Amino acid sequence: MQHVVTHGTFELDGGSWEVDNNIWLVGDDSDVVVFDAAHDATPIIEAVDGRNVVAVVCTHGHNDHVTVAPELGHALDAPVLLHRGDAVLWRMTHPDKDFRAVADGDTVRVAGTELRALHTPGHSPGSVCWYAREIGPGPGVVFSGDTLFSGGPGATGRSFSDFPTILQSISERLGTLPADTVVHTGHGDSTTVGDEIVNFEQWVARGH
Repeated sequence: MQHVVTHGTFELDGGSWEVDNNIWLVGDDSDVVVFDAAHDATPIIEAVDGRNVVAVVCTHGHNDHVTVAPELGHALDAPVLLHRGDAVLWRMTHPDKDFRAVADGDTVRVAGTELRALHTPGHSPGSVCWYAREIGPGPGVVFSGDTLFSGGPGATGRSFSDFPTILQSISERLGTLPADTVVHTGHGDSTTVGDEIVNFEQWVARGH
């Protein structure tokens, strides 16, 4: 697994914020899946290094996660995957480009690993976490996008987002995974399901 960080802006509801985004590459020396397409295609293409790209997977449709998705799809000859619930968000960034819709339970296979889509709405209507029960000899891994971070749920309070829904998604979809499942996030440091879910009641009490 490889990790690339790109820098740019997240824009929504008339606001603009400087952000660093994590891009994750899963695969082997021949085939790879790219998680998220943030800001700048060049370092992502360099990390792919000529391998076959099975898919460019967008965890959700906010502009900082799909910035260069069509460009990557074209350059890497790969489908761009996104949940149809985020079609409106996608069109805000790419009004004349298409994506391949994914649904809860869909799978992508790469280098002997099965990645399963877990629809986790709340941060956005179409947010999807991708779970692999095992990658190599270690524990399971989930690529959470902006659904779950080290420190709590992804930000809500903007258009298209809903705090009770993201709490339900985390409880029902991520909270049931093994506690040692590694959470690779869309921004910031990785964590584990167990380290975060113990704080669930505090998130509920916070209410936003």
